[in-house]
Amino acid sequence: MNALIIGCGRVGSTIALQLHKEGWDVTVIDENEDALSRLGENWPGSFVVGHGMDTDLLRHAGIEEADAVVVSTDGDNTNIVIGQVAQKRFGVQCVIARILDPARADFYAARGLRTVCPTKTAIDTLTEAVRACEIPKVSA
Repeated sequence: MNALIIGCGRVGSTIALQLHKEGWDVTVIDENEDALSRLGENWPGSFVVGHGMDTDLLRHAGIEEADAVVVSTDGDNTNIVIGQVAQKRFGVQCVIARILDPARADFYAARGLRTVCPTKTAIDTLTEAVRACEIPKVSA
C-alpha cells in the first residue's frame, strides 16, 4: 500500500512513521527540507521538498499510485485545497485532511472530504472530562 503524507510536522511525521511500521510505502512532502529530521536518520521512505499544492510535485511524489493521502500542514485552507485536488483531480479514494476549525471541518465533511478536527476532539474530550468530575455541592 502506498501513502502520501503532506506536511511533516509532529502529526504528519508520526503518521508517516506509524504507517511505515505497518508495512506501507510512504512518501512525505514538506516545504522545509529540515522537516526530514523528524523522520529519523534512517528513514526508508521517500521525502520530497516542495509545496503540496503543486500538481507536478504531487505527480513526482507518486499521488497517481497512492492508496491514501493524508494532508496535515499547518493551514486549514492549504489542507482543504490539497485534499480536494487529491480526491477530485487525481481520484484518490482515501483522502484525509486535518482541519482545525470545527465549522469548516463539518462543512467540507458534508461535501465528501474526510476530515479530522483535533479542535473538535479536544472540545468533546474536555467537556466529557468536566462532566465526569464529581464536584461536591456547597450548601449555603
